[in-house]
Amino acid sequence: MIQFKKPDVENFYRTFNIQAFTVSPDEKQLVFSTNFTGKYNLWAMDLPNQYPYPLTFIDQTCQALRYSNEGKFLVVGFDQDGDENGQLYALPPAGGEMVPLRTAEGHRHMLPFLSKDDQRLYYTSTKGNQTFLNIYRYDIENDVEDIVVEGEGAACFLVAVDEDENHFAYIKQYANTYAPGYIFQNGQSYSLTPETEEQFTVGEGVFVGNEYYFVTTFGEDFDYLAKFNLETHEFSKVLSIEKEELGAIRYDKSSNNLFFVTTKGVEDYLYRYSLEDKSYENMNHPASIIQGGAVAKSGNVYILAGSATKPNNIFMLEADSGEWKQLTNLAVPGVKEEELVTPQVITYPSYDGLAMEGLFFKAKEEVSNGHVILWPHGGPQAAERKFFRSMFQFLVNRGYSIFAPNFRGSTGYGLAFTKMVEGNWGEGPRLDNISGLEYLYEHGLADRDKTLLMGGSFGGYMALLLHGRHPEYFKAVVDIFGPSNLFSFIESVPEHWKPIMNQWVGDPVKDYDKLTEYSPITYLDTMTKPMLIIQGANDPRVVKQESDQIVKALQEKGHEVKYLVLEDEGHGFSKKENEILVNRTILEFFDQFVGEKVLAE
Repeated sequence: MIQFKKPDVENFYRTFNIQAFTVSPDEKQLVFSTNFTGKYNLWAMDLPNQYPYPLTFIDQTCQALRYSNEGKFLVVGFDQDGDENGQLYALPPAGGEMVPLRTAEGHRHMLPFLSKDDQRLYYTSTKGNQTFLNIYRYDIENDVEDIVVEGEGAACFLVAVDEDENHFAYIKQYANTYAPGYIFQNGQSYSLTPETEEQFTVGEGVFVGNEYYFVTTFGEDFDYLAKFNLETHEFSKVLSIEKEELGAIRYDKSSNNLFFVTTKGVEDYLYRYSLEDKSYENMNHPASIIQGGAVAKSGNVYILAGSATKPNNIFMLEADSGEWKQLTNLAVPGVKEEELVTPQVITYPSYDGLAMEGLFFKAKEEVSNGHVILWPHGGPQAAERKFFRSMFQFLVNRGYSIFAPNFRGSTGYGLAFTKMVEGNWGEGPRLDNISGLEYLYEHGLADRDKTLLMGGSFGGYMALLLHGRHPEYFKAVVDIFGPSNLFSFIESVPEHWKPIMNQWVGDPVKDYDKLTEYSPITYLDTMTKPMLIIQGANDPRVVKQESDQIVKALQEKGHEVKYLVLEDEGHGFSKKENEILVNRTILEFFDQFVGEKVLAE
């Protein structure tokens, strides 16, 4: 009888991803960024056919992707090996040579919008104003550029441009949880919301006639739909859904409907809202998490969506139809979806009684090695949700269970909950993670002597801090590009992040004692468990020095630490060969501490 081995890391990491997509105005071409070749490039399909073909061979992460209104070209943005400095180009629909539109070495160009006739490009950039950013208008035909809005006091980001180019919506980001919005009209900026001393956020928006519809938390804890009259400058609330945060929003002119995504904890929902009768309905999309979306002129809806057991795919809902059609079919090669693990949603009380939600990926009994990996998510103002992680599914397949709590500071649970991490990086979230472990132990979901720790970005920081403050909980620790010293981290972040750092992390002078207490590098003496530290050399968010300094300090104290640096990556993994290397290394590292392992044979 033929015996097949269990899937190797290659199976899980040859699972392709779609980063972003766009649809041609006539809906004859679907263009998306994917890593079919192991590196990201733009590919396309000629609808209704579903056979993909490549458009670019640049092998870089896509930072922007937008079809021109007349369908003659695409505006695309790429960075260089993870440096996040997106440069904007024009690309013919058939692919080929890219024509530079807006490029400047060492600067980031983002959020491109085209005029109705495709002659003018609007975008946000760090050039000329690295701290607060500017919004630019570039006349493509005449090669002339001017500043529409000059950033001042906070980083300024373009959100929408109306068809007549008379109104521009933008936000000023004072913090992740304080981002008021404005309409720039006739040379003057008008606040979208009434004056208040309270902090709130403004998110995405769309122009509809003489009104601007947008998402905000003004006066509320959860994001809701509001509108601003462009003639009277009056603000009014439109729609809120209890305990759901409104996010992405699109307008369908053909039906006079709005489509918007909401987040409720670990899942997303899609709604259609009628501007005529003010009613809304759930569109019952075929996944758990929506990563992007578009509404065509025909009224057809396209979404990029996935779940914990299925990678991102593109789906289409025909106008006036209730049936979703899957246009791409990415999955784990050689592994059936039913063989993957759907996480349990766990609710537990933290140290102060505050309710926490988390995901628990339980290894199947026949392969379980009894070990649980604690995974503090990144952000920290983000969340672990029901999206696909090759890392999770591979490790669970190899016998490890994974616990991913949404500690205070996570998104999807209201603005007040998200703000709880601000100036509190090393206290509340740390104890929320420990409380989660104690809950698992108490309910027989984990063994106190078989707990491992791993995190990336803020999760990497938390892995380092938990190791230093609570080493007795863990057998081994993996840190993936996590800050080790909050003082050097605050100094080294991108310039346009710096205005938010005092509220987000703390003031290096006023909060000196607190930042010292919250910095992992303070606890070198108690970091006694074996460690693996992974870092991208081009990381602009958590620079290489953050990992270098703690590795050196640990080695000087004689502690066991393995250091892996990826020379052509930034804050993540854009190349399959690196992703596979990292995850093989993680598996080999953890397997040392399991004892009797479930092998692949």
